[in-house]
Amino acid sequence: MEDRLFRCVAIDIGAGSGRVIAADIVDDHISLNEIYRFDTPEILGTDCIQYWDIDAIEHHVRSGLQIAGNDSPIDSIGVDSWGVDYVLLDENRQRVGLPVSYRDHRTDGVMPLVFSRISEEEIYRRTGIQFLPFNSLYQMAATAEQHPDWLERTRHFLMVPDYLNFRLCGAIANEYTNATTTQLYSLLSNSWDVDLLAAAGVARPLMRQVVDPGTVMGTMACGDRSVRVIAVASHDTASAVAGAPLESGDEAFVSSGTWSLMGVESATPFVSPEARRLNFSNEGGYGRRYRVLKNITGLWLVNQVRAESAAPHLGPGAVVAAAEAAVPWDSVIDPDDPRFLNPPSMTLAIQEFCAETGQPVPRDMGSLARCIFDSLALSYRRVKEELELLRGRPLSRIRIIGGGSQNRLLDQLCADTCQLPVSAGPVETSALGNACVQMIALGAIPDLDKARAIVRRSFPIDQFVPRQPVPDHVWRRFLALAHSSSQESTKP
Repeated sequence: MEDRLFRCVAIDIGAGSGRVIAADIVDDHISLNEIYRFDTPEILGTDCIQYWDIDAIEHHVRSGLQIAGNDSPIDSIGVDSWGVDYVLLDENRQRVGLPVSYRDHRTDGVMPLVFSRISEEEIYRRTGIQFLPFNSLYQMAATAEQHPDWLERTRHFLMVPDYLNFRLCGAIANEYTNATTTQLYSLLSNSWDVDLLAAAGVARPLMRQVVDPGTVMGTMACGDRSVRVIAVASHDTASAVAGAPLESGDEAFVSSGTWSLMGVESATPFVSPEARRLNFSNEGGYGRRYRVLKNITGLWLVNQVRAESAAPHLGPGAVVAAAEAAVPWDSVIDPDDPRFLNPPSMTLAIQEFCAETGQPVPRDMGSLARCIFDSLALSYRRVKEELELLRGRPLSRIRIIGGGSQNRLLDQLCADTCQLPVSAGPVETSALGNACVQMIALGAIPDLDKARAIVRRSFPIDQFVPRQPVPDHVWRRFLALAHSSSQESTKP
């Protein structure tokens, strides 16, 4: 690696907030500097469609880039965001319809419609993707049923980061890691699956040939220079895993934020009948590696409860402190019960779940947060045991990365429930992975293994060792609740 300063800008947009972060690498160390932060704006339209204010998101991105460009010369930029959501363009490259949010209820009841056209077994055989009601496959089917005029006018399908790349440099392409989240991309052919598109009601090809992370898409003016726009691992979890300081194939990751995505990195997908039964995803990663994982509803739960409370601006540290003071293992929920996806009141949904299942009903912020943190830790144990079953060998460590890694109570609960050592950090791993892919494309870092070694020595990582294991009766109660929830959900 050349001994000079490289600077790139990672645009890292989550479903709750976005960040424009400058990454510098010099002397085999990487540093991050947050330039700009914004809330990710959603709109509930008069027709009750919940959608992203994509123009406001673009405005925030450009504002952050302007600040970054004025601050110091930039070598490149890259965009990552959440998966499954998309933007449609017509033949003139103008937007069609609305960029609908995955939390919108338009996909309610759509999965059975798609399964009547192509079976669950066949969908999983082709895609290896976890069945979730908001996957792009079911969103497209909902669009075909509810807004067929949108699809009649559509000529281009772009995931959110693809769309922002288009707006920044004019290039239209689909990036690999985000394409794989749609449940429309075939593991068998490594391309879009025309039969699944037909099952969704899409009559014409709207997708482009996918490009790999590290592809230079074009250039844009930033400050007084022309800067390369690079397609990174544009699904934020793919970027987070690329930036995770993994050292061995026996380590699991938990990308902790709005969602908790827990899994392992693998050279081959896990698509056995057992993997389908357990509902695991095989999402694309950097270098065509697979992220064998499960989506677990994450800190979205506690963020919603806090927003509904008498003190909505209470800081995360205060929420954790209140949870630590509450009774442990008093009440637990299944975070992935469909009722917690986007209820009118998260607080009421949790309280009703506990009442219906004969558990103490949490009433205050501390007991509600404790219920959520305990339940998330139990979910981690369930996924850990399922991963070990699929792999045929035990895991050695869990690495919690992302913003949720700052929650030391949840980090310790993960170590206790899973009875494995836990390493927590770095925090901004999506931005780190975004930047690392750019640095590899620029030639500043030779490969991903070297990038992870640089991450390990550049950022502090907290260590947690297992203490008191979860009581057996709590674990059995959680498993029973989770089984009951899965029987009632829309998942197969």
